[in-house]
Amino acid sequence: MAAEHWLASAHPNPAEVRAAWTASGLALLPLGTLLSAVRLPGELVLALTGGTAPSPHVDEALGEVLEGGPVICDPRGRRYYALVPASMPATWHVAAAEWRADEVDCLGRYCYLGVPRLDLTALDPDTYASYWSVPMASAASLCAPLGVARLIAAALHQLGRQREE
Repeated sequence: MAAEHWLASAHPNPAEVRAAWTASGLALLPLGTLLSAVRLPGELVLALTGGTAPSPHVDEALGEVLEGGPVICDPRGRRYYALVPASMPATWHVAAAEWRADEVDCLGRYCYLGVPRLDLTALDPDTYASYWSVPMASAASLCAPLGVARLIAAALHQLGRQREE
């Protein structure tokens, strides 16, 4: 409940968030105040984890690499979103600019993220709805920026090796 309350409080009207979660399982939250997100293309995540599509194996590997930091998977968009401190887009702007060439982006102020209900923690093959690849363990528990940067570097290295083969 504390994590749900914390996430909902990112929105100017937390009741709207709860209503959206009840109605559709997904709510749009503004980024840049309580949290931000790093958008990772599925190709990078799968290259690092050895997966071919979103799966429990990929989710488990992400959890290990990011030490339990929360990650949302959008299987339709073939993207993952690592939730990070709100300051990351500003403090990592140089690295973030370089990452854009690889379709990685730091999303902060003026961006919104579709955040699933906290109980949606597995891929639903019938709907391919967004879900928590790595669930949020507690309120304000986010991915460490350095851990996300290391994941990106390792994934880019692995993807480059795969392309050479």
